[in-house]
Amino acid sequence: MANKYSFEGAEQLVTPQLVYYKEIIEANIRRTTQIAGGVDRLWPHVKSHKMAKMVELQMSMGITRFKCATIAEAEMVAAVGCSDALVAYPLIGPNITRFLRLSTAYPTVRFWAIDDDTEMVLELSRQAVAAGCSVRLLMDMDMGMHRTGVALEKAQAMYESWAKLPGIEMRGMHCYDGNRHENDFAQRDAGVSETNAKILKIREALQAQGIDCSVLVMGGTPSFPCHAQGTKEFLSPGTGIIQDAGYRDNFKDLDFTPGGILLTRVISRTDVDAFTLDLGYKAVAADPAGERAEIVGMEYAKTVLQNEEHWVVRVPPEYIKDIPPVGTLLYAIPTHICPTSALYPSVPVVQQGRILDWWEVTARNRKLTY
Repeated sequence: MANKYSFEGAEQLVTPQLVYYKEIIEANIRRTTQIAGGVDRLWPHVKSHKMAKMVELQMSMGITRFKCATIAEAEMVAAVGCSDALVAYPLIGPNITRFLRLSTAYPTVRFWAIDDDTEMVLELSRQAVAAGCSVRLLMDMDMGMHRTGVALEKAQAMYESWAKLPGIEMRGMHCYDGNRHENDFAQRDAGVSETNAKILKIREALQAQGIDCSVLVMGGTPSFPCHAQGTKEFLSPGTGIIQDAGYRDNFKDLDFTPGGILLTRVISRTDVDAFTLDLGYKAVAADPAGERAEIVGMEYAKTVLQNEEHWVVRVPPEYIKDIPPVGTLLYAIPTHICPTSALYPSVPVVQQGRILDWWEVTARNRKLTY
C-alpha cells in the first residue's frame, strides 16, 4: 500500500520490523528546539530509542545533555561524547557501584544521579567517599505522579540533610511530571504552573541558606512546552523526537510527526471482514490498553484480538472490499514508541525514500560494560 512512509526496498525486509525516518526525526528535533527556545535548555531522555546513532544525530544538531533510565543508556551517551549524562532512576543495589565505576571511566563527562530515599543517599555517600569521589545529585521530586519522588512538603528538610553528607554534591531537583496528560493545553499548563510555583518556593528557601539548588530538570514531552514558557529551567522531552500515535492523538498542540513505523504483512484472511497481521505484542508495545498500532491508510481497522505473534483486525462493512490479500506489506504507527523500540536489535533508517543505514539499538540490554 503506497503512502508517505513507503520506501524502496521495503518488500525485501523480513517483518515485523521497526523503521525510522531520518528527515521526520530531524524535523521533530528542530521543532523540539524551537519550543525550548534553543538547545541550551534541552536535556532529552534517550529511553524512547536507546540508540547511540540517535544521540549522535542530536549532538550534530547542538544537543549535548541527555537523560537516561538505565546505567547502560548512560554508558551509551558517555561513549558518544555527551557533556552531561543524567541517570533519572533511583540508584539502588549494585547500580550504585556501577554508576561510580562509570563516572570514573569517563572523567570528561558530567554524570548526575537522582534519589528520593535517605537510606540510599547515605549508602551512595558512603560508597562515593570510599571511592574517593563525589556525586552530583538531584532530588527526585514527586510532581503528582506518585511513582517515585519526595513529597513536596518533605523536600526542603530532606534536601538540607542530604546537603551535609560527604561525597554528595546537591545541585538541584529532578521534576518529571508524567501525570500531566491533560489533552487541553490550557488545563495542562495550569497544572504545571501550580506545581512549579511550589518547586520554585522550595528552591528559594534552600538558596536563601546558601545551599546549591541551581539545576532543575523539568517535564516530559507533553509538559515541556508549559515549562518552556513558564520557567528558564532545563527541559527533558523525549518521545516527541520520534513521536507515536498515542501522543499525536492525545496532544494536538504538539506539532510532531510519527517517525517510527512498523512494517507488517497480512498472514491470513480470517473472516469476510477480518484479517491477521504478523504484528503481535512481541513486535509492538503491549501498552496502553486498546489499540496498540494504527494501520496507515486503514485507520478504521480495529483490533479483534492480539497476542504474541498475531494481530487480528476487523473493518466496517463498507471497507471489506479494501482488505488486502495475504502477503501484502502494510505500515503501522505504534501507539507507544518507547517500548516498541526496545523490541528490535537494530532499525533501518530511511532517508529520501531509501534505506540509509541500520542503527543498532545500543542500550537495548541493561548492561553494556559497567
